[in-house]
Amino acid sequence: MAELAAMEDPRAREINEKHGDDHGINLGKLRALGKQLKTQPELARKLWQTGDTAARLLALLICRPKLFERAELDGMLREARTPKVHDWLVNYVVKKNPHAEELRLAWLADPDPVVASAGWALTTERVARKPETLDLAGLLDVIEAEMRDAPDRLQWAMNHCLAQIGIEHAGHRDRAIDIGERLGVLRDYPTPPNCTSPFAPVWITEMVRRQHSDAPRP
Repeated sequence: MAELAAMEDPRAREINEKHGDDHGINLGKLRALGKQLKTQPELARKLWQTGDTAARLLALLICRPKLFERAELDGMLREARTPKVHDWLVNYVVKKNPHAEELRLAWLADPDPVVASAGWALTTERVARKPETLDLAGLLDVIEAEMRDAPDRLQWAMNHCLAQIGIEHAGHRDRAIDIGERLGVLRDYPTPPNCTSPFAPVWITEMVRRQHSDAPRP
């Protein structure tokens, strides 16, 4: 904890706080510390228990994802109220845990929109990597009915899933683009130059264009 405190940078805190994260450590330096420490499950648990955001991010870098029980991960997610801790927990730990699919289904149906957003993030992963048993049309039905009025973090996760369906599954692409156009979610999101807009119709079209341009010529 003393080492983390010594890494505090006011400029980094200013940037992080704009994104809702209450810590002042450069993430590149935090990753370097995690690499130096390597995997230490017990230290990871102790760091998590401090409740400190930077300590929890470090914990997620040095933990062993497969060791967590389902109930433990559920509790951790409900405690993870800052965006970066939530994001790293889902992507670095839950996705690699044997209980990921059970948690995906439970979180999708959770009344807490932040918890539900984790369910949608896991579903987006399934859309891209293991879609065989997913009801893609049913997911589009839910997105069409609920995304426009969803709270910010849940809306963002649903929009990502919408885009992923359109990018990965040509048979659902026209409907995904149409839903995005009609709902208009993130249409005016400020996008830096050379970055792809998160507005689903633009996102889908651009990623499909790249896939085709990268495809080997016969």
